[in-house]
Order: sequence, then C-alpha cells, then structure tokens
Amino acid sequence: MPDILPFLNHEDIKRLISALAKRISTDYRDQDLVVIGILKGAFIFLSDLVRQLSIPVEIDFIGASSYGQNTHSSEKIRITKEIDIDILNKNVLIVEDIVDTGLTMVFLVEHLKSFSPKTVKICALLDKKERRKTDIHIDYVGQRVAGGFLVGYGLDYGEKYRNLPGIYRLKLSSSEEKL
Repeated sequence: MPDILPFLNHEDIKRLISALAKRISTDYRDQDLVVIGILKGAFIFLSDLVRQLSIPVEIDFIGASSYGQNTHSSEKIRITKEIDIDILNKNVLIVEDIVDTGLTMVFLVEHLKSFSPKTVKICALLDKKERRKTDIHIDYVGQRVAGGFLVGYGLDYGEKYRNLPGIYRLKLSSSEEKL
C-alpha cells in the first residue's frame, strides 16, 4: 500500500465548500440552476456543496473517464453515463473534484453545450493548473494545487482511497514523482 501524506483535512475542505457555496448561491440567486457532477470523483464534493447552497437546484450526473488504472490521463475521453435532465435554456454548473490537464473538462463542456443550455460554468474543488494542456477557465475554484497525485474525498488511485475524509498526497515512486 503506497504512503499517503495529509494535504487538506475535513475542516479545510468544509471551509472551501462553504465559500464556494456562498458565491454560487449569490451568482445564481433568482435563477434556475442544474448542477451536474462528474462521476465518479465529484460525488462526495457535489453532495457537500449542494447541501450548502441557499438556492434551489436540480442535480444530475455525467460519467467521463480518461484515467483508468493509471496516474496520468490517457487523453482518450469517453462518456460512461449520460445526463438525464433536459438542460435546454438552463444554467448549468459542472462540478468536478479536480481539473488537471483540462482535456476532460473541455470535452464535457462542448458535449453539454450540444444540448443548448443557457450557460455552462465550472466549479472545481481543486485546480491543478500547472498540468493544463488546454485553455479552460474554471469559474469557481476551491483551491489551486501544485504537483503531486491526490487521493481521498472522492479522488482515487485505481478506484481506491475515494472514501478518505480528507485529501492526501499519494507518495509515488521516483519515476512517478513528476505528477
């Protein structure tokens, strides 16, 4: 089992989510909002975020995969679960645990725009901008992070560690350290 090092504890995460929820609630006051979580990683973050919102929302999920069992993106993105809610002329907020290369997010934004929503914005708990391979704007960011592979609070490594209450850096071998 690889070593994990603390990065954000549960209280830190709660503070980040509270600040994000206040901004989102203010920005979408008196508007319809559909919150779409990206499976599987965002389900815990989305659950905590929507419970902090002071506005009514519709909730849906979309599944997308580009990692598989690896610590780096394959850059081949596929939809694993489609949305069920009609988003025509609605404000959409995509909720993601972490935006890394940005390739999946660009793919999903374009995919969701094909359903003709009124707006599409992005909320990410973590923004790992240093690894960005595309120009994507994240409208709501909990925290920017530098290198390292993170697990916990929905983030996984080979489908493990999602259940941890905090976020941790996975201590990788020297050949994987550049993540």
